[in-house]
Amino acid sequence: MPYINLRVAGELNREQKQQIVAEFTQTMVRVANKPAEYVIVTIDEAPLAGWGWGGQLLDEAD
Repeated sequence: MPYINLRVAGELNREQKQQIVAEFTQTMVRVANKPAEYVIVTIDEAPLAGWGWGGQLLDEAD
């Protein structure tokens, strides 16, 4: 049973999440020959203030 966990900085809207889940699932079906009904996808959204890059929090970056 494939389990895919995606972490993103910031938020995604419902349509984006639907598309990501559908496309990740289809990739597992096509590439790994896994049945779609067994593919689990989770999306973790983290606030920009919870991510640092180049010494700055992402909510402070230009």
